[in-house]
Amino acid sequence: MSPPTFSTLLQQISTIARDAAEAILLVYRDDFEVQRKDDHSPVTAADLAAQQVIVAGLAQLDTVLPVISEEARTLPWLQRREWRRYWLVDPLDGTREFIKRNGEFTVNIALIEDHQPVLGVVLAPVTGELYAAARGQGAWMQQDAHAAWRRIATRAMAQPPTVAGSRSHGGAGAALLPQLIGDDYSSMPLGSSLKFCLLARGAADVYLRRGATSEWDTAAAQAVLEEAGGAVLDLTGEPLRYNGRDSLLNPEFIAVGDASVDWKARLLAADMEAS
Repeated sequence: MSPPTFSTLLQQISTIARDAAEAILLVYRDDFEVQRKDDHSPVTAADLAAQQVIVAGLAQLDTVLPVISEEARTLPWLQRREWRRYWLVDPLDGTREFIKRNGEFTVNIALIEDHQPVLGVVLAPVTGELYAAARGQGAWMQQDAHAAWRRIATRAMAQPPTVAGSRSHGGAGAALLPQLIGDDYSSMPLGSSLKFCLLARGAADVYLRRGATSEWDTAAAQAVLEEAGGAVLDLTGEPLRYNGRDSLLNPEFIAVGDASVDWKARLLAADMEAS
């Protein structure tokens, strides 16, 4: 049963995510091959199976919208730039964690409207944890498919803060963190978009990402984090936005739980100090 504030659409997307997770686990529990895409990133049968489930599910909704997905050919910018609403999907975020079989991978489905994520679902197939949010409906977590939903929220920044970090991409950004939050902080490595979810449920404070990510890596979790009270900002302090140019790569960014902190001023001061 969904929380009373859930729209029908958010319920439907949550169900699609759980269906995709089932397809992923069928592969995860067996032997699987790892192939390489043109950019040398890994892909498995689980990525493709989840892609098929999600695209089929979205096609059954009352309103059919365009879809951008990691596992599908991206349409040219001349077509995409006219889109006001579309789905942004990562069928299996954290393929490297999937290959390591550590459980730290997710299904990400986001609705983008006017360049902003207004609905997001993040599901961890192995644990069954599902995070769901839509603008004005709050951010929610379900521990597994049979558990009750509970509303989640970020926390005031702890002292010392807890920094969520990438499991597979090392400590990029460590030089900037002391300038933003001081030298005294603890680190919590985790794979995929689950790092955002740590912040959204008040279990961590900051996630700084230096280096390349794609828009489908962040959109669903950004919707959850923002509705929980946090923010995802580029390193000039502006909210992360989507489908605003030809490239689907994100700028470097920081995700924060405590949006009352003047992060823009801190980022500006750090940039001035670095230059």
